[in-house]
Amino acid sequence: MVTRTIEVNEEKSASGRLLPFRQSLMAVLGICFVGMLVGLDQTIVGTALPTIVAELNGFELYAWVGTSYLLASVITVPICGRLSDYYGRKPFVVASVIIFTIASMLCGMAGSMTQLVLARALQGIGGGMLVGTAFACVPDLFPDAKVRLRWQILLSSSFGIASAVGPSLGGFLTEYYGWRSVFYVNLPVGLVSLFFIWQYLPLIRYKREQTIRLDWQGAVLIALFLGCLQLAVELFATHGVSWQVGLFSVVSVLAFIVLIRWERRCAFPLLPLEVFRDRSLGTMFTLSLLTGFVMFGMLFYIPLLLQGGFGYSPNDAGMLITPLVVCITVGSILSGRIVIRLARPNWILYIGFVLTAIAVAGVVFYDRDMSHLVFLLYMTLGGVGLGFIMPNLTIFSQELSGRNNLGIVTALVQSIRMIGGMLGTAIIGTMVNYYYVAGIQADAKKMGSQQLLLALSDPQLLVRTDSQAGLITEMASLGQDALPWLQLAREHMVGAIESGLIVVFAVNVIALLWLYRLPLIRFASLGNTVAEPPAGSRRRRLRGKDNG
Repeated sequence: MVTRTIEVNEEKSASGRLLPFRQSLMAVLGICFVGMLVGLDQTIVGTALPTIVAELNGFELYAWVGTSYLLASVITVPICGRLSDYYGRKPFVVASVIIFTIASMLCGMAGSMTQLVLARALQGIGGGMLVGTAFACVPDLFPDAKVRLRWQILLSSSFGIASAVGPSLGGFLTEYYGWRSVFYVNLPVGLVSLFFIWQYLPLIRYKREQTIRLDWQGAVLIALFLGCLQLAVELFATHGVSWQVGLFSVVSVLAFIVLIRWERRCAFPLLPLEVFRDRSLGTMFTLSLLTGFVMFGMLFYIPLLLQGGFGYSPNDAGMLITPLVVCITVGSILSGRIVIRLARPNWILYIGFVLTAIAVAGVVFYDRDMSHLVFLLYMTLGGVGLGFIMPNLTIFSQELSGRNNLGIVTALVQSIRMIGGMLGTAIIGTMVNYYYVAGIQADAKKMGSQQLLLALSDPQLLVRTDSQAGLITEMASLGQDALPWLQLAREHMVGAIESGLIVVFAVNVIALLWLYRLPLIRFASLGNTVAEPPAGSRRRRLRGKDNG
């Protein structure tokens, strides 16, 4: 196997395809397998998570299983995205697949929640490297936007297929083979991905006249800023206002300030500040943050609503959540077909956010006595909406970034979305725990039953069938029926999760309103993008010229 290196001049690469058709196809297939690896893991774990925390006895770390992955990814994505701009994508893609596969095996071998959280953090490092580099390979291979959008359908389809089978496969494996198989299924996919990437993906480098120096100081500051931010959020969720929360918050703020000052005077900054000063890219980053909040809030807590709140089995919950991830693919494919034909491509984002708002609002008002078809309709709308949003945020950002910042802008869109997901899962997790326990405490005080408080104060009871059976047996020996108590706890869980989803809906509405700030995107020939300012800004400029 020979690694093929291609040196590219930017002006010569601005054509439809960098490689012949067959070589392009095999390289894209390799990226598709990587996309399947990421897509499968993102959706399969959510369905199994209630069972995992039940068996490992650690509901207090429920959010950490997701946020540890997100935190590690958020730190890794911009670092590897920038390094791949300098040294090419392929070495980082290969390393990321190896790390991700090994970490998946360690997740399956975890004997405690702490071990699982640490293994998920390692998996997040691999996942962050994948996201920061693999998806940036597509514009390298296809510099022209219109050609790229046609090939992007393959990547969206592979990601969507993996995402589609994730929830139902996660429920099936969890119910019949145990939750550990959910992580072991990544091993064969990882090996196939590694083969195709090593064999067919070329190492593409863009010629640079200057010698590049690595900004390791920036990397350390990014890790310190994001790590302390996550720790402050998580500790606030469990301990409230405390000196630990204050300490990590202060360190996070100081690290951010030092990071900005350092990157301003760094010759080759890991985080180029000019991309944030660009209004168009700044709007895209904000939309990515809000999208991550909405998406991960849905993916992590709707399964908990179905299993812990409504009492469905993991398999049934997986089947109900499947349309959400299946239709992300459908939305991505439809978007790729129509966005380049729209006079105003921005409208695809408006439609996407409207659909996700309808889906979240529908879940909030959904009752178990309602038809499953209604719930499936909400999941379908949510999936299509996310399919309209996510690929276009990436494509629009790539087209606005310029070749020198292509990798870092692609990475920032992905990592900022993960930051949104990290904040979303932490905030919603805090609300779920608070409102659930507060509801149980209020009922226990009203009934004058300390026994009720002790029995139901742990939310993981609602996802552990063995604990429920033990409680029923114990109460029966005392001449009491525990089923009404369990139903009461489920009602409080439903109310707590719905409170969190109301916040998700509010964030979705903010994103919809924020779209007004995005300039009009137009796809010109050879992928040269024209970004027109919003009508209001254009009128203000004209008035300013007249006044002058």
